[in-house]
Amino acid sequence: QVQLVESGGGLVQPGGSLRLSCAASGRTFSTYGMGWFRQAPGKVREFVAYINRNGLATVYADSVKGRFTISSDNAKNTVYLQMNSLKPEDTAIYSCAAGSGFSRTANRYDYWGQGTQVTVSS
Repeated sequence: QVQLVESGGGLVQPGGSLRLSCAASGRTFSTYGMGWFRQAPGKVREFVAYINRNGLATVYADSVKGRFTISSDNAKNTVYLQMNSLKPEDTAIYSCAAGSGFSRTANRYDYWGQGTQVTVSS
């Protein structure tokens, strides 16, 4: 079992930045690849970013490429999502997930956090 807890969400103006954290506990963190997903009201959950278990490979959705950066600190069992140049369309609940490998599909991940709200508005 892996427990995931996100933090760092909030209200930010367009063009601003936020850093989300996902703290993991339970089974060895470095066993899993980690993904970030988001879900806006009335929309389906969408893939945002992924980092593999050793932190050396990353994948991004086209909509966030060049603006968001995913990173991990295995010593702290934590994954981060640095979000820069935020846009109103980035407003959503952001959730981290742990899985055995890379996928853009949410149901391929085994463990999920509860999510953290990000609102981009002036």
